Amino acid sequence: MLGFDEPEFLSQLASTVALRPRIEEVADRLVDDGFDSLFLVGAGGTYAQMWPYEQFARRTSTLPVRAVIAAELVTTGDAALGERSAAVFTSVSGTTEDSLRAIEYCRSKGVLTIGFTGYPDSPVAQSVDVALVSEPKAWPFDPQMLLFMGRLLARRGEFEGYDRFAGELAGLPGALLEVARHAEPAAAAFAEAHKDTEYHFLVGGGNLWGFTYLYSMCILEEMQWLRTTRVHSAEFFHGSLELLEQDTSVIIFQGEDETRPLTDRAEAFAKRISRDVTVFDTREHALEGISPEFRGLLSPIVLDTVMGRVSKHLERVRGHSLDLRRYYRVMDY
Repeated sequence: MLGFDEPEFLSQLASTVALRPRIEEVADRLVDDGFDSLFLVGAGGTYAQMWPYEQFARRTSTLPVRAVIAAELVTTGDAALGERSAAVFTSVSGTTEDSLRAIEYCRSKGVLTIGFTGYPDSPVAQSVDVALVSEPKAWPFDPQMLLFMGRLLARRGEFEGYDRFAGELAGLPGALLEVARHAEPAAAAFAEAHKDTEYHFLVGGGNLWGFTYLYSMCILEEMQWLRTTRVHSAEFFHGSLELLEQDTSVIIFQGEDETRPLTDRAEAFAKRISRDVTVFDTREHALEGISPEFRGLLSPIVLDTVMGRVSKHLERVRGHSLDLRRYYRVMDY
């Protein structure tokens, strides 16, 4: 596979699921100590990656859980933030400045801060109350968040089958390796067909809305300097559909949760207008060892794996490095 380090991929993912015992200790602490609100704090991609877990809690739990933007939290505050709150942060590098300021702000309010990162000596790891460290550069943080939210809700009696689900996650690295292999031909074909496409219209819903936002803003815009529109499939018919034309590249992310019919409806309409609709559907991947009832929870990390292959092929055909930046962490702002 193009630009794919298989041993590193497997090792990094294995290091995330290996955190299960420590993650469960932290989740148990929150329940046992009576914490009554949870904030999932991020910036850019790590903020978007929190949305599926806010949605998970909203669908199944009475626990107040909010996904918040780090910089906005510091600027506006939150009336629910206090000594019975916990805040979770994720940072690949452990150096994200907005997150560091938010950690300091939360700690000033007596909030228990929890950080997932790949570097034990990083500023984020050193600033939070509890640091949970995987291998360097391990991405995405979905395995850790699935274990954390799953255990927390299970302890509250709001997620049946957690132990079985967590046990199955031990096989996730191998399952996702097969996802990457299966996705490779379609990823290469998409990139070849769209090497000169300058604008993409992205649609996703449910627990894939965060990934839709992330891929649009953090990959196509930030890493490839392409213009995009992104819209939640439930909101598709309330404005953005007017941008569709016959040659509009429409990328649809389809998962396996309750919102699938909403994305089906958007797909059906898009295909009536555009001749260039591409659907990336998690149902196309076997996910060996994962029970059917848990597949929907894994849609974000499955799509991240699939679109990682697309990104590498876009990098190749467009001659535009995914590491190239004009402004982000280059200029002061």
